[in-house]
Amino acid sequence: MTIKALNNTTAELRATFLNYFKSCGHEVIPSASLIPQNDPSLMFTNAGMVPFKNVFLGQETRPYRRAATAQKVVRAGGKHNDLDNVGYTARHLTFFEMMGNFSFGDYFKAEAIEFAWTLLTEGFALPKEKLLATVYAEDEEAASLWRRIAGLSDDRIIRIGTNDNFWRMGDTGPCGPCSEIFYDHGPDVWGGPPGSPEEDGDRFVEIWNLVFMQFFEGEDGTRSSLPRPSIDTGMGLERFAAVMQGKQNVWETDLLYGLVEATAALTHTDTAGTMLPSQRVVADHLRSSAFLISDGVLPARDGRGYVLRRIMRRAMRHLKRLGATEPMFYRLVPKLVSEMGAAYTELRNYEALITETMRGEEERFIALLDRGMALLDQELDKLGSGAVLPGDVAFKLYDTYGFPLDLTQDALRERHVDVDVAGFETAMQSQRARARAAWTGSGDEATDSIWFDAVEKFGATDFAGYDSEKTEASIQMIVKGGDIVLEAAPGDEIAVILNRTVFYGESGGQAGDHGHLSASGIDVEITETQRRNHDLIVHYGTVRQGPVRVGASVTAEIDGDRRRDTRAHHSATHLLHEALRRKLGAHVTQKGSLNDPDRLRFDFSHPQAMTAAELQAVEQDVNAMIRASHPVLTREMTPESAQNEGAMALFGEKYGEKVRVVSMGAAETDRNAYSIELCGGTHVHNTGEIGVFRILSESGVAAGVRRIEAVCGRKAEELARQTEQSLKDIAALLRVPVADAKARVQSLMDERKSLERKLADLQVKMASTTTAADQEKIGEITFIPRFIENLPARELRNAAENAVKKQQNTVIAALSDADGKGSIVIGVTPDLTEKVDAVSLVRAAGDVMGGKGGGGSKTLAQAGGPNPEKDKVFAKMREILAQL
Repeated sequence: MTIKALNNTTAELRATFLNYFKSCGHEVIPSASLIPQNDPSLMFTNAGMVPFKNVFLGQETRPYRRAATAQKVVRAGGKHNDLDNVGYTARHLTFFEMMGNFSFGDYFKAEAIEFAWTLLTEGFALPKEKLLATVYAEDEEAASLWRRIAGLSDDRIIRIGTNDNFWRMGDTGPCGPCSEIFYDHGPDVWGGPPGSPEEDGDRFVEIWNLVFMQFFEGEDGTRSSLPRPSIDTGMGLERFAAVMQGKQNVWETDLLYGLVEATAALTHTDTAGTMLPSQRVVADHLRSSAFLISDGVLPARDGRGYVLRRIMRRAMRHLKRLGATEPMFYRLVPKLVSEMGAAYTELRNYEALITETMRGEEERFIALLDRGMALLDQELDKLGSGAVLPGDVAFKLYDTYGFPLDLTQDALRERHVDVDVAGFETAMQSQRARARAAWTGSGDEATDSIWFDAVEKFGATDFAGYDSEKTEASIQMIVKGGDIVLEAAPGDEIAVILNRTVFYGESGGQAGDHGHLSASGIDVEITETQRRNHDLIVHYGTVRQGPVRVGASVTAEIDGDRRRDTRAHHSATHLLHEALRRKLGAHVTQKGSLNDPDRLRFDFSHPQAMTAAELQAVEQDVNAMIRASHPVLTREMTPESAQNEGAMALFGEKYGEKVRVVSMGAAETDRNAYSIELCGGTHVHNTGEIGVFRILSESGVAAGVRRIEAVCGRKAEELARQTEQSLKDIAALLRVPVADAKARVQSLMDERKSLERKLADLQVKMASTTTAADQEKIGEITFIPRFIENLPARELRNAAENAVKKQQNTVIAALSDADGKGSIVIGVTPDLTEKVDAVSLVRAAGDVMGGKGGGGSKTLAQAGGPNPEKDKVFAKMREILAQL
């Protein structure tokens, strides 16, 4: 049954693996997101079994009992972090593909070993004599199976007694022994078999790990047999490709070498000799960055976004080491898409967003890089040989210039200088302490535990609210003050779980419903509805009439008007999303939204502020779709079918075996609908129900993220009425018809401008006219202090200049307090400039006024400040002049 890939390309190896297990009755499951949907303890999906964790724990069921995947994986944060090693070793990567087959209580050790051995030796035609296996020292069953199924002799079955060959999901829970398959490159390569002193060499390389999940480990450390033992296996595609392509490191395999060559071509460096570490770093980090962005991660100062920024900036610094003088990381995206876009269509779908995100981040980083490196060089000059860079300097590079610690360490690697990591962490903790001191909040861990138990006991809430506003239901649980109770009295604030509900739980940006739970003698006013673990819908409210008891039958009815306003805003958001993509480009992707009865808020990826013309065009497009009264169609299908239909998925959302597809603007069978998205929210039945759409504002909320706020339906009508009434009120004040209000306002503005000009001219004339009473003699110098209320700063100069004309031996200080701040102009006649100049006087006056600087010429200078106290300012002038 040789099914060996023709050329052993990475793509062919991936397809061969999946097709083989499909032929063996496995469901081939597409790769899950790099953002774990079922394990908040993980930064990224770091193993092939992560998407199936709840299945192994018994908390989730699937319609299949055996599966196979090629799962995208990132190890660049938390426990599994290979970032520092990438580029300097033969195998380490931050992004790789983990191929695996899984059994959920279906088959066990014998079948797993037979599947693996058959695929390797017959499917991929690897020589049997090149393969050996490890087993956990106590797992004699596995050793016996390797002898029987594969014919391995005892010297090629290596027993390992350490935890390296015993797998655990956590401190407690499912666990079991492992069996690893190794490939022998031959005696020409240094290294020894696993367990030997030379095991770190490259001769023997692990290609497949089979995990036999057969025990449950309790808190006391005791193990009991699982009733349904399961299988979890993992084969790193890149490492296996190196074996199949006769290479001893992953960088020489077809896919990665293609990316290395693209990097070399872009930077005009050579790959003919030994590959440069920087070329490897760029090739690997390109994949990590692009896949993370396609799964909804954007560069940020914390969390997943911070790890992405570390990866991107590390690649960008290595591009600079290769000679790059301008942004070029983003220019490698088309090569990656051509290599992997067929297997991972998200790269194609979000290519524009990936490109724009990389370009913007690189432009910002390049601006900081030179300054940060200059600081680093400056600090290194202070250090002696063998010294360590102080932690506070490393923190300053991080805090001020955006240098992650590992980037600083990487920059110092070639200079053989270490970093005081403990000092860096101390500085980081101090900053976090300051941040915590400025923040207050409360956790809900106890209640979260209650909801988790509720899911175990009751399962998901049956939601019947897409087409109904009322349903009959039974109360399954009541929570009061964080405790489960059997009944609640009037006045009690409670949370309620029903077996069935029409209340939409807040999620996907849509606000939760309000309404009532009612029956004879029962009324609970619901003021918040939340969606918890696994589609559990929790109703929060106050008992108005009771008592309310567990098991009671009630009518659950939502506030219909509130729901209709909310769903109108939600449907308008879908139209807005598509209109933005059509007007601004395919890089526009939703980054967050809020849909409630009063408005919609939509955050989207776009590098710059929208123009007034763009906003108008988008608003017109949305209203055109509303006026066309297109039906809003909803269908359920598999995620793959939805993707084939062209549906857009939203970042960060979890999608199960079936998804709900909402399309607007075409027939149900037409994949060219105006808008087609995966969405579990409630929507209008016809776009005409939205009524009208009005944009209120457009603003920036983060680097590369813009926000639009808008209203529609009844709220848009209210806005129109308020605007119209305001215009009528203005027209009434002006005593003109509404149609003439604009012209009248313009006329009044012109009149005011003319009067202000005349007043300023009069003030300047008055300020320029001096009498003997205005003048003071300070020694031989004539001093003229003038304070003019509300004279604009731009007019002071003319006043002072005119006042000293035809004067001799005179200094004038013209001071004003217009617009809530002080301005002063000093004029000095030319015959006095050898004794005193206007600039020195005006700076002294500015200091008194609380300002900084000031300047001009020796005869005329100007300054300002927030405190124009004339007595203090003029006293300072007299003091200086008296000393001349």
